[in-house]
Amino acid sequence: MWPYLVAILAFVLLIIIHELGHFIAAKICGVRVNEFAVGFGPKLFKKKIGETVYAWKLIPLGGYCAMEGEDEGSEDERAFCNKGPLKRLFIVANGAIFNLVLGLIIVAITLIPSQKFSSTTIASFTDNAVSSQYGLEAGDEILSVDGRKIFTTYDLSYAFTGVDDGAIDITVKRNGEKVELKDVRFETATENEISYIKVDFYVLGIEKTPLTFITQTIHTAIANCRVVWFSLIDLITGKYGLSAMSGPVGITATIGSVAKANLFNILPIMALITINLGIFNLLPLPALDGGRIIFILIELITRKPVPQKYEGLVHTIGLIILLAFMLLITAKDIISLIAG
Repeated sequence: MWPYLVAILAFVLLIIIHELGHFIAAKICGVRVNEFAVGFGPKLFKKKIGETVYAWKLIPLGGYCAMEGEDEGSEDERAFCNKGPLKRLFIVANGAIFNLVLGLIIVAITLIPSQKFSSTTIASFTDNAVSSQYGLEAGDEILSVDGRKIFTTYDLSYAFTGVDDGAIDITVKRNGEKVELKDVRFETATENEISYIKVDFYVLGIEKTPLTFITQTIHTAIANCRVVWFSLIDLITGKYGLSAMSGPVGITATIGSVAKANLFNILPIMALITINLGIFNLLPLPALDGGRIIFILIELITRKPVPQKYEGLVHTIGLIILLAFMLLITAKDIISLIAG
């Protein structure tokens, strides 16, 4: 069971980091924090330190930082609702910012053992490589795949996923010039109902120096952000269905499976998940941090806050929809685990 305990602790860590971002920002802005909790359901542990109750609850699939006047009016001058819009914007956004910064730190840690970094320039091909028969050549630097720009091998990995017929359009830089290759073909395979291209070439390495370490860390973190963003687009446009999505149960199971093979290998997954949490929470959807940010931006533009009863109603409806969606995804994850 230890890999799955590690997975749960890893998932809880990401939640704590997010809520800690809100907590620290609230303290900086002088907002009273009534409770800082990890998990949902019955309280297993609680302790009041100063003005804040710290609690650990039974189901470790979430958490919250409950601030005075966050969802209702308050006479307290230190209440969230009585602070200026810029301070409230900082508090609301800081949870996602902490997730994104943590993602950058984890990416840096994963790159420390690397002797060299991967480029997007083809060094050579495997035996009987199919793609070399359709125009790809050694020395080609891959610039885009099906119109999406490629900066790192992480971008390549995602671009090579979800291609049913194995044919893609690739733009490369060859001898200093851009060359567009149409219908470059690869062999394909399928896993978890998602098809992907079997890469039949090797890429050139990049020498590890302090400068390349910093640039690769930044580029890899940005690549993770792009993967999350394109995943959302592909889900909305129907490229991927419900089966491609995972909730806390599915994510924990995945981390646990990876931890069985190599504990260090959970770090790239954690980096992707924490960046995912950061970006997802910034989406302009009710009940999410991004939804709250929209109302604050409206206040900044109109110089008049949206009546709290209307904002509260929007967030309540959004929360009900979000919880229903999470239950659906969780049920799907549990059924998949049982079937697997």
